Amino acid sequence: MAESGGRRIGVAVDFSECSKKALSWAIDNVVRDGDHLILITIAHDMNYEEGEMQLWETVGSPFIPLSEFSDAAVMKKYSVKPDAETLDIVNTAARKKTVTVVMKIYWGDPREKICAAAEQIPLSSLVMGNRGLGGLKRMIMGSVSNHVVNNVACPVTVVKAHT
Repeated sequence: MAESGGRRIGVAVDFSECSKKALSWAIDNVVRDGDHLILITIAHDMNYEEGEMQLWETVGSPFIPLSEFSDAAVMKKYSVKPDAETLDIVNTAARKKTVTVVMKIYWGDPREKICAAAEQIPLSSLVMGNRGLGGLKRMIMGSVSNHVVNNVACPVTVVKAHT
């Protein structure tokens, strides 16, 4: 992917309202013509019936082109269901800007896998949402965005859920 030029802008997506807000913000404020927009998602279930899934557990899926991740039948194999609004956001961006949109799926702990993605791809920058957990919940559950900000080398922008 690096050979074709352009920056690699990662957006962590879980198809929640705050991740859609982060995706829209990235498209409006960061992504420019010639960039690669890489949607990074963390799946919870791994279908061990599929032989390649065991290989992908460590390195993540191959890059999935927009035309394929817009196809529910293709995404069923990955146990990921992008919602219509997220697909609309990225399809509109692909039409309006000269960007390459792909998705990469990881399985496991979102904190660890988003950090691994930033390093392995490698990303020029990363945009992610935060759920705006209260102090106690954040202390107990740990903030994914806080962990990522403190553990990746590339610049990270956290788009707050409530602004």
